[in-house]
Amino acid sequence: MNKSDCAIKIVFAGGGTGGHIYPGIAVADELVRLAGTQGKSVKIFWIGNQSGMDKDIIEKNLSSEGGSIDSFYGIPCGKLRRYLSLKNFTDIFKIIAGFVKSLFILAKLRPDVLFSKGGFVSVPPCAAAKILHIPYYTHECDFTPGLATRINSGGAKSILLSYERTAGYLKPSLRSKCIVTGNPVRPIFYEDNSAKGLEFLKIEKKTKPVLLVLGGSLGARQINSLVKENIGWLKKRFVVVHQTGAAFASEHPEIMLIDDDSYKPYSFIYKEMPYVIQAADVVLSRSGANSLWECAVCGKPMVLVPLCGSGTRGDQVDNARFFEQKGCALVLAGPDADSAHLKKALEELSDENKRVECSKACLELCAKTSSAAIIAQTILGGI
Repeated sequence: MNKSDCAIKIVFAGGGTGGHIYPGIAVADELVRLAGTQGKSVKIFWIGNQSGMDKDIIEKNLSSEGGSIDSFYGIPCGKLRRYLSLKNFTDIFKIIAGFVKSLFILAKLRPDVLFSKGGFVSVPPCAAAKILHIPYYTHECDFTPGLATRINSGGAKSILLSYERTAGYLKPSLRSKCIVTGNPVRPIFYEDNSAKGLEFLKIEKKTKPVLLVLGGSLGARQINSLVKENIGWLKKRFVVVHQTGAAFASEHPEIMLIDDDSYKPYSFIYKEMPYVIQAADVVLSRSGANSLWECAVCGKPMVLVPLCGSGTRGDQVDNARFFEQKGCALVLAGPDADSAHLKKALEELSDENKRVECSKACLELCAKTSSAAIIAQTILGGI
């Protein structure tokens, strides 16, 4: 049986956060769809963190559940840190164990190609793929490349980037391998399900703009505090849909009990999130790459409060500034992330004309072919 008679086997590597997993799922879905149009079949396997959220998310997207991924393989993961920490020593052993397990998994599966969506969990599988002469692609979602991408890039067949200027942060010898694809977003975000979002939120008729507050699955303490401090002011001007995160919800049960026409708290919104984003008029959020591109695809004006400080490499600030320069967002960074600046930004976006202007900028930024399609075409075309 020649290779064309067999299913194409592709391994995905990445995880640690939803920002690395959900874009990968978008690419997996597009690979299955695109291969089908070419009369080919694809089997997709995912290598992720054995103790994180990776398994739970991927298992909801297995082929047995109607998704595109055939199975999940967990490996031990050690985080790559650029600062002094005792965990750097202990995590070396986790990284080595992850590399050894990745070798066994890849030797068993013998995939045609590996696709790395980034994050610290992707480094051992990429290193193992290089040893086994399995070609691999790596994708960077942030404006500035993370340490994992810098490590993975050397042996990659191509380096896929969300932003053209990101290539300038890589070694000159690597820039010829760079392809600008944008950040992949699941197909559901390209549809208009705003009516479903309003139904989920129990909003029968809009009398005020809907402000969606996002801080990730765990919640962003800084954003949650700003909302809590200004809840009265916000409710007068918006219907506030607040994804608080589990920690805030448990710490402030009194907030979670509020559910009126102007404030609707949720500890976490899962499958309905695309609908809710589409129903929103303004989004207040951190500036992780995944949520930024999901909101931009939906044409949503944003107020961004990027994660700053010594615990981050500054990627969220860079992401936020890019979207600000494109006219998609207003940014509250560092000392500007206070109540006064928040009110000023939201007052500006209370103007419907300003919201339309930001929405057009978002849609223009995402007007090209979907990023997932570009990546899927690149991967299939290289096999």
